[in-house]
Amino acid sequence: MSLDVSPALLEQAERGEVDEAAFVDCVRTSLPYAWETISSLVDRLRTDGGDFADNRTPPPDERARGQLLRALASDAIRAALQRHFGVRLAFQNCHRVAVFDEAAAGPAHARFTSLRGQVLNQSPDLRDC
Repeated sequence: MSLDVSPALLEQAERGEVDEAAFVDCVRTSLPYAWETISSLVDRLRTDGGDFADNRTPPPDERARGQLLRALASDAIRAALQRHFGVRLAFQNCHRVAVFDEAAAGPAHARFTSLRGQVLNQSPDLRDC
């Protein structure tokens, strides 16, 4: 799944540095399911508080799943989203995304991203997701 890069953004990249706000907007429009999932988790974290907010609902289809995987597997996209929202992102299996307040990630983030956390989050239903 590729980003839908505008000619202006491509030209900017060819000249040198890319404006991060323009890049984030490209991600928002290219990967709408991933954007909505992450932004709704950020809203929930800020509204409800707590250590983190996570998504346990599988994507509605393979296209949506691909968007989520694309956003979280790319170092550049993931880092830009973390800076944009002021959070740390974590990811398990094919859809369990979590957002942690950047300043308070600490132990909760360490547990979520641990080997134990990964093993406990496995399920035969998710083997081929």
